[in-house]
Amino acid sequence: MGELKHQVVNDPTHNYLRLDPIPSREEVDKLYLDEFYAQNTAYFNNSSLETQIEQSEYQRSRWQRNLDLYRQFRPDLTHSDPSVFDIGFGFAQALLFFRENGFQVSGLEPSSEGVAYARERGINAFQMGIENLNELDVQKQDLILFLNVLEHLREPAKTLHRIRDKLMHDRSVLVVEVPNDFNDFQIAANDEFDLEEWWVLAPNHINYFSHTSLKILLEQCGYKILHNEASFPLELFLLFGDVYIGDGALGKSCHDKRVAFESRLEKHGKSEKLNRFNQAMADLDLGRSAIVYATPA
Repeated sequence: MGELKHQVVNDPTHNYLRLDPIPSREEVDKLYLDEFYAQNTAYFNNSSLETQIEQSEYQRSRWQRNLDLYRQFRPDLTHSDPSVFDIGFGFAQALLFFRENGFQVSGLEPSSEGVAYARERGINAFQMGIENLNELDVQKQDLILFLNVLEHLREPAKTLHRIRDKLMHDRSVLVVEVPNDFNDFQIAANDEFDLEEWWVLAPNHINYFSHTSLKILLEQCGYKILHNEASFPLELFLLFGDVYIGDGALGKSCHDKRVAFESRLEKHGKSEKLNRFNQAMADLDLGRSAIVYATPA
C-alpha cells in the first residue's frame, strides 16, 4: 500500500474516525473531477460502467431494497411521479432503475463521463462537486440517495446539513450508505494476516464510519433515524482463510458466493429473515456497509 501521509484520528466534534490532516480541496477536486473514472486501480473497482452492468442483478436488488423501505416508511408519498435525487450517481444506474419504477429522476455527479452518460439518457444531471450543493437550483425531493459518498468528503457534517436544507421537505427520506470500517471482523482479519489496515485509503477515503458513529452524526445534523441495517460481512471470508486482499480473482469469487447466499435465501422465501439478519449485524456494528434511512427531525 505504501506509506500513508495521513493518520486516522477521532473527529473531536462529531466522534467518527477521519484522516488527519484532512486532504486539501485541490487534492480532492483533482481526484474526483479529473481522475476518478480514468484510474485503473483497485480503489475504484466498483465504479466502472462495465462492472456495474456486470453486477446489475445484484445492484438492482439493493435498489429494490431502498425502494421497498421508502414505500414502507412513506406510503403517503407513493403518489404519481415521486421524485428521487442521487448525490454522486456515477453512471446513473440507480436513477435508471428508479425511473423504471415511476420516479422523476435527477442527480449530481462530479465526473464529466457520468454526467454525459446520464444526460444522453434523458436524466436531469448536474455536474459539480458534491460539497457545492448550495449552488443547486432544484425542488425538494421525496427520496435522496447518498450511497458510498460520505466517506470521501472533506466536510461531511456540512454536506448533511446542506442536503437537509436544500433537498428535503418534512417527509423526505435520505438513504446513506458508507463502508463500515474498523469493524471487529476487519480488525481480527488484519491482526491474523498482517494486512496493514487495507481499508484505509488515503486520500480518497477521508472518513471511516461505523453504524453507531454514522447514526450519531446524522442526529447531530438534524435527522431522525428511521431504520438502519448492514450489508453482508464480506470479511468473514478472510476469517475463513480466503485472503482476497490484493487478489482480484479470489475477491470476485467471494463476492459471487455472497450474492449466491442472498439470492438463494430470497428465492426460497427467506427475504424477511435475511433483512432481520442484516439489522442484527447493524446492532453489533458488523457488516461490510452501514446503511441508514433518515428524515429531517
